[in-house]
Amino acid sequence: QVQLVESGGGLVQPGGSLRLSCAASRIVFGINDMSWYRQAPRKQRELVATIERSGTTTYADSVKGRFTISRDNAKNTVSLQMNSLEPEDTAVYYCNFRTSGLVDYWGQGTQVTVTS
Repeated sequence: QVQLVESGGGLVQPGGSLRLSCAASRIVFGINDMSWYRQAPRKQRELVATIERSGTTTYADSVKGRFTISRDNAKNTVSLQMNSLEPEDTAVYYCNFRTSGLVDYWGQGTQVTVTS
């Protein structure tokens, strides 16, 4: 059973930064996309950013220019650098790995709270 473990969440003031990381409990072969999702209270889970195996990235409009996703294929890890955080970024953040066989792996989530 593969588990994804996120780290790096916490409490930060508006304008601050956090870096989230996600690692698999063991090597997972055939990972195509690595993504970060988030879910705020009373809202649906939304896609924040995706990085393909090639390194191509896509972002939600709400985070473009503030968040940067990166990955290490050798280590099966993905990170999300979050700058200029806003209260609207408050959510539980989940990492996701999707394989070429369309198998999804999810982390347990890490809380990010942006408040003054």
